[in-house]
Amino acid sequence: MPKFGSTSMKNLSSCHPNLQRLATEVIKYVDHCITCGHRDQVAQDKAFAEGKSKLKWPNGEHNRIPSNAMDVAPYLTDWNDTESFTLLAGMYYGIACTMGIKIRLGIDWDGDFKTSDHKFKDRPHIELKGE
Repeated sequence: MPKFGSTSMKNLSSCHPNLQRLATEVIKYVDHCITCGHRDQVAQDKAFAEGKSKLKWPNGEHNRIPSNAMDVAPYLTDWNDTESFTLLAGMYYGIACTMGIKIRLGIDWDGDFKTSDHKFKDRPHIELKGE
């Protein structure tokens, strides 16, 4: 069974308990890593400047303590393999539903199960909805 490494565990520890519970369940089924949890101002400013976020500090869900958002990636990460990110997001969505945790995916911001209607696709992004 896959398990998180020390960097993923550190990133996950900065997240809301519901995200921690969710990630702990998903890792049982698919090997992946947590690339980001909480972002401080420097990290958020960098993400915004690089176009990886549309929100400035302190308006992002990553900026809360604990973080209401995390970024995940399939292990071993091929950032160009967008399909693997979509599959991982689907695993998160399905398992979150069974656990009663409401999430929003950065690949489907409006939750309509259509990814083609979004200009900004933040495939690694998973956030709590309504927290």
